[in-house]
Amino acid sequence: MKGYGPATFGKLNADDYDALHDPGTTDEAVALLADLAKGGSVLELAIGTGRVALPLAARGLAVQGLDASPDMVAKLREKPGGADIPVVIGDMANMTVDGKFDLIFLIFNTLFNLTSQEAQVRCFKNAAAHLTDDGIFVVEMFVPDVTQFHNHQNVRTARLSETGVTLEASLHDPVTQRIDFQYIRMTDKGTKIVPLPMRYAWPQEIDLMAQLAGLDLKNRWGGWQRERFNADSKMHVSVYGHRSTP
Repeated sequence: MKGYGPATFGKLNADDYDALHDPGTTDEAVALLADLAKGGSVLELAIGTGRVALPLAARGLAVQGLDASPDMVAKLREKPGGADIPVVIGDMANMTVDGKFDLIFLIFNTLFNLTSQEAQVRCFKNAAAHLTDDGIFVVEMFVPDVTQFHNHQNVRTARLSETGVTLEASLHDPVTQRIDFQYIRMTDKGTKIVPLPMRYAWPQEIDLMAQLAGLDLKNRWGGWQRERFNADSKMHVSVYGHRSTP
């Protein structure tokens, strides 16, 4: 989508992000990430409004963040404790953060907001460069399901209430693995159109990205409660660490 850059998502979504983008897994995600952090230093890529970072910090963990959107970070700052979390504004595929971390995480499909394979690989390399020797990089993403598309397109009802409806229209390019979404939100206050470009990747491709960054897969689960990952899994939580020396 022409003109759509790293900060565009926040400009379009920050005001109502928390109300419209709750996956319902925050408590489970926080519990698992806190366990994996083992009391160490934490960096969240695409920290956004702090849905996960704030409860992690409330558990006593030293949390920092990186985000491309000043608008999203402004929402974080408005929340209790949000002003205490150091955040660097920048592109997660390129930006340098001071120090190294025991846990870096990138969740809620946000890797796919980088719309080229090359940018996704750079993100893995950037994360690897900021890990301690025993540090881990945790990602959460959906497992692609191309069966939803007919003639490479799809329209579905994404949200429905007494006061409005959100329709999701999408075009799929199987060659580039790109999906261009338009969310059409119609309420009694009017209509809002919000675009979202995305490039999906299969779990095996993501593993190859990690290998290019010098990381190996350590664990993969089908959910935040360490569910077994199998052919029916709709999402995965994958844990990567530095490659072991033979």
